[in-house]
Amino acid sequence: LSGFKPKSNVKDSYKTLELEEGCSLDDIRNSYRSLAKKYHPDSGSATADSEAFMKVEEAYRVVLSDVATKKKLNENNEEEEDRFKPKSPQHRHYLSFEGVGIGTPSQREKQYMQFRVDRATEQVLEYRKQRLESQYAVTDLMKAKEVRQSKKVKITQAVERLVEDLIQESMAKGDFDNLSGKGKPLQKFSDCPHIDPMTHNLNRILIDNGYQPEWILMQKEIRETIERLRKSIVASRSKLGGPMTPYRQKQWNRICEQFVEDIRKLNKRVDNFNLVVPILSRQMVHFSADKEMVRAQKTYEALME
Repeated sequence: LSGFKPKSNVKDSYKTLELEEGCSLDDIRNSYRSLAKKYHPDSGSATADSEAFMKVEEAYRVVLSDVATKKKLNENNEEEEDRFKPKSPQHRHYLSFEGVGIGTPSQREKQYMQFRVDRATEQVLEYRKQRLESQYAVTDLMKAKEVRQSKKVKITQAVERLVEDLIQESMAKGDFDNLSGKGKPLQKFSDCPHIDPMTHNLNRILIDNGYQPEWILMQKEIRETIERLRKSIVASRSKLGGPMTPYRQKQWNRICEQFVEDIRKLNKRVDNFNLVVPILSRQMVHFSADKEMVRAQKTYEALME
């Protein structure tokens, strides 16, 4: 350390190590160890910073050099025999191994390896703890979802029981006695042996009274709309007649533009239909405006022939 030239002054070095001048060597070493564990890049902590660790290491050297200089100035002249006594060199191994261990470099290395094993074990245990906590959190969410689903089923069952009680109460009061066709058997709507008669009759009653599923009504509306658009564009082409003059061609272009817009709106309804239809095979594909216009042109030509 006698030939070490610090880049920063002594006061800043003491501040970096969070110490005051006049502290002991044990305080210096303890402070350096704690800061090295905090900022060393291999520590695995959230505060690891290589630049901060380099500053701490440089400050440690400066403080040690300052302490050694002061100690040398305060010491009395040593006896002659002390000059020739072998002195242990100032090892720099205190600057490595994150300040862990005591003794010779080989002993400190063994202690440091054990320290790394212990630290790795703690990190593995912490990781497993966090993983178990996340699994428990997911399990709690699933339990909460099951509780909500159970409550929903209970509410549905309660509503069904309430409706059944109201129906039975109305039947007891005689509210259904004045219905037309009371006591007569239901008309058989189908003679197909592969269809459940009760299900078929119930469906037919719902349809006759206007209680059709939404996707059936949407499918019917889409089919009626495309047929109307096809007839409309064929009629428009027939009105223009032939041959196609520039004025008629301009009119035909406007009609085609409006037809493309109508097809785009119809395709949006097709998307809505595909979202609600319960059967995959019943889903519909988009209509192509170009193909429909070609089809209308062929229909017009066939009519002209």
